[in-house]
Amino acid sequence: MPQPFELPDFYVPYPARLSPHVGPARTESTAWARELGMLEGSDVWTESDLLAHDYALLCGYTHPDTDPEMLTLITEWYVWVFFFDDHFLNTYKTSGNRAEAHAYLTRLCAFMEPENVLTATNPAEAGLVDLWARTAPLRGPDWIRRFTEATRHLVMASMWELDNITAKRIANPVEYVEMRRRVGGAPWSACLVEHAVNAEVPPVVSDTRPMRVLRDTFADAIHFRNDIFSYQREVEQEGELDNGVLVLETFLDCSPQEAADRLNDLLTSRLQQFEHTALVEVPELLPMVGLDTKACADLVTYVKGLQDWQSGGHEWHMRSSRYMNKGGATRSQSPWILPPASVFGIPGLGNTAFTVKHADDRARSFRHVPCQSVGPSRIPTINPGFALRLSPHLGQARIQLLDWAERTGMFAGQPGVPGSALWDRETTAGFDFALCAAGISPDATAEDICLTSDWLTWGTYGDDYYPAVFASRRDRAGAIAQNVRLASLMPVHDGEIPATEPANALELGLVDLWERTTPAMTDDARAFLRRTVTEMTGSWEWELGNLALNKVPDPVDYLEMRRKTFGAELTACLASIRRGSVIPPELELHEAIASLENSAADYACMINDVFSYQKEIEFEGDVHNIVLVVQNFFDCDYTTAIGIVGDLMDQRLTQFERAAGTDLPQAYKDYDLDQAAREALDARAQQLRDWIAGVLNWHRETRRYPEEDLLKRFPKVSDRIFELTHTLHRSGGLRLG
Repeated sequence: MPQPFELPDFYVPYPARLSPHVGPARTESTAWARELGMLEGSDVWTESDLLAHDYALLCGYTHPDTDPEMLTLITEWYVWVFFFDDHFLNTYKTSGNRAEAHAYLTRLCAFMEPENVLTATNPAEAGLVDLWARTAPLRGPDWIRRFTEATRHLVMASMWELDNITAKRIANPVEYVEMRRRVGGAPWSACLVEHAVNAEVPPVVSDTRPMRVLRDTFADAIHFRNDIFSYQREVEQEGELDNGVLVLETFLDCSPQEAADRLNDLLTSRLQQFEHTALVEVPELLPMVGLDTKACADLVTYVKGLQDWQSGGHEWHMRSSRYMNKGGATRSQSPWILPPASVFGIPGLGNTAFTVKHADDRARSFRHVPCQSVGPSRIPTINPGFALRLSPHLGQARIQLLDWAERTGMFAGQPGVPGSALWDRETTAGFDFALCAAGISPDATAEDICLTSDWLTWGTYGDDYYPAVFASRRDRAGAIAQNVRLASLMPVHDGEIPATEPANALELGLVDLWERTTPAMTDDARAFLRRTVTEMTGSWEWELGNLALNKVPDPVDYLEMRRKTFGAELTACLASIRRGSVIPPELELHEAIASLENSAADYACMINDVFSYQKEIEFEGDVHNIVLVVQNFFDCDYTTAIGIVGDLMDQRLTQFERAAGTDLPQAYKDYDLDQAAREALDARAQQLRDWIAGVLNWHRETRRYPEEDLLKRFPKVSDRIFELTHTLHRSGGLRLG
């Protein structure tokens, strides 16, 4: 059968190395699979199938430095996961028996629970029991927590694939990236890297941004590569719909060849983001958390293990009978250049090396010219179809907001801080954050509308303050110190007092908001609120780092960080945070909840970006805007980028409505939720509809974005360009932007 497209130039700058212990691992893992019933008689594989797939070769390439016993164990883990995937396909994806599929997956996950007393009844269960007993006792609690979560995601997300097949639905690109991490299993593989090299990520850093980005970029690159190689088998032969090439083929309305090339561009971007994080963000993190020498050495070993997996995984895809791999060396005649050295060790040419195109893709992210004249923002058709409702307390909130901002010092320059006189009363009145609050919480009390108005004001002031004060002075250390002080002003426990005295308007405002927001909240709710605020302020620091390098962000990294820079989690759920969580514990990690929350957040963030494009790109010299990110990634003009963003907005909105109208009700049935839980989750969906309608209405009415208002607030272009050549680029805008 001819291949549907030629394989693209893959970015594999590091050499693949092969373990000398592949032979024994192959023999022992085959015997293990036969003993557990995975071969003849399973209706899934024969021994010849398993030998042709050659998972021992995969693990020999991806874990080249392990001893023979460990390589066998890791190989058996991969035999198990591929058997599980193929067995689920054969048994449930073809029959479509949803109830039996959910029961099967739920039972399989139960075998990881400490109190489990179940007896295995099939090869997938027996394999998990055996492997868990040989692995978990050797690892610490934090690793077990992360590996359990990754395995549960891998197993339960199979329902998402099953539902897509039943509905004949192809995911949108953002949804696909998020769900592929769950169902594709690469975060699970990252945990096994720690086990294989005996180097656990220290708990103090395991949930930090650099570690999360390393895991996510590692996972995305593995999945995108696999999607390119497996397109023919999955899409043409098995009828699968969850393949990244097919997703882009559908979204961009293009040929499989163009879609594969675009997915490969994204693969390259994710690997280059991995390198940036490993070489820049991880070294910046280590002094802040005070790791000892052994912990630092373990991190280095772990990062190198992730790197080995990338090169080894590519080499295995080139050799396994499971995938199409003819002509895989390269189809490009572009000249090669020397690749970068290994992140932590081995230099030299990789499998397909590092071409001029790869170098140009990397360089383009740093070539943006700030403060270009772009003209008024062009707004695509935006019609979410949600009725706008406004609080009757809007007038009161408008008056109170201005008095509060003046009282906390936002209308004055901060003592000893040049460039900190950002707003005045007239400008702030034109921003009209009370209008946004009145739309996103139309049924709230007057007190809560005023409180939400003040939170929106504080968040936007902070997002203006960081670039004006810290970026202009190249003072990232000052931003980090400011974040530490802000965190210290949000005590979690009853009776606990702030660790420091507020010293500027940003701190005074936060202290006041915290005291008004948290009195009736539980410690858990306060901890959740504190986390959302610190993640938002931490994302402003991330923006400063990109501005220092004039780096247009990677598309996936941008969208995921944009939810934080926008304060989406804070502004969209402030009322429910105060009331307590509405999500039942068994659903907190469910795909339907993630789909509902993230699609709504992305839609609102993109509303902001299309309205704020001129303000950010022309007047502030910023690089954080989805339209610019799309322009950079696709190397296209503004009009084309706006069209792509508009299409993505439409698809994220469709996903939100499907999550609210189909996925949540299905989850109610799957978990037999009581009426109170169902009503609470339905109310959450309605709250997000109000949030989207309120955010859109605010953008249409505020004086923050129209060109005539920008010309009044900002110096002329020539002055801004002069300033930018002597200082770090300015950014702006809550992301309410």
